[in-house]
Amino acid sequence: MSRQVVSLGLVQRACSSDRKGNLVGTCEAVREAARRGATIVVLQELFDLPYFCQARDPAIFDLAQPLDGATVSTMSTLAKELSIVVIVPFFERRASGLCHNTLVVLGPDGVRLSTYRKMHIPDDPQYSEKFYFAPGDSGFRPVTTPFGRLGTLICWDQWFPEAARLLALANAQILLYPTAIGWIEAEKAQLGDAQLDAWKTMHRAHAIANGIYVAAVNRVGIEEQGDSKLEFWGHSLVCDPAGRIIAEAGESEQLLVVDCDLELIEVQRRWWPFFRDRRIDAYGGLLDRFSSGEK
Repeated sequence: MSRQVVSLGLVQRACSSDRKGNLVGTCEAVREAARRGATIVVLQELFDLPYFCQARDPAIFDLAQPLDGATVSTMSTLAKELSIVVIVPFFERRASGLCHNTLVVLGPDGVRLSTYRKMHIPDDPQYSEKFYFAPGDSGFRPVTTPFGRLGTLICWDQWFPEAARLLALANAQILLYPTAIGWIEAEKAQLGDAQLDAWKTMHRAHAIANGIYVAAVNRVGIEEQGDSKLEFWGHSLVCDPAGRIIAEAGESEQLLVVDCDLELIEVQRRWWPFFRDRRIDAYGGLLDRFSSGEK
């Protein structure tokens, strides 16, 4: 087996209404990640903006940018300068009246290698994303980079095992989940610990079920929009193919740089051969919305 170790950088930051400041601070963190040896750097969901989906405001659509807008162009220049891969999530304006929650994968020459548009769009209290984002139509396709084959997903996608499985079956080596998730103030005391534990457990489960590396990058800090308030819990993490959390941030700004030995994917799958034992002849029901279980 050939040995390939990839150094993964996760940038966990707080965001403010100062878009330029968010971008400048993130660029500094990306440079620091590269200085520490990271060859793939992952940014958090909507990293250059506050999480504006707590409320519905048509004026917010003015913040959306095209694929060649200022945010992506800035990060493209930086990726080329540092000769690294950068995963850049942003608010995309695809056409008039059509916006997406999007990420692009930029290669070490600054060229866009892939575009992923968030497939699963939540519509929950203080997560009113369906107002702003159309569901993605890019499917679940890994992207090959000089430093590994990556499966890219965004936040709410992380709760769906089908998405993780499809990317793993297409030979992704690392699943990446830029994220913006936190506690609603009224729920934290009673449900906060359980919610955070469920979030971490889900990432571990994806890693175990697919014998793959999984990384999630969250934001931190308290953000308010009108009468709404969210406390983003951080805890950005990396799981190895056995589901062990090999690195985890706290609840403040932090940069993680984590080595991922891709050889462990082969080792794990030899001992736990879930792909070998899958009954692909019996899974047709997965294409149904729901089943009563009756014949």
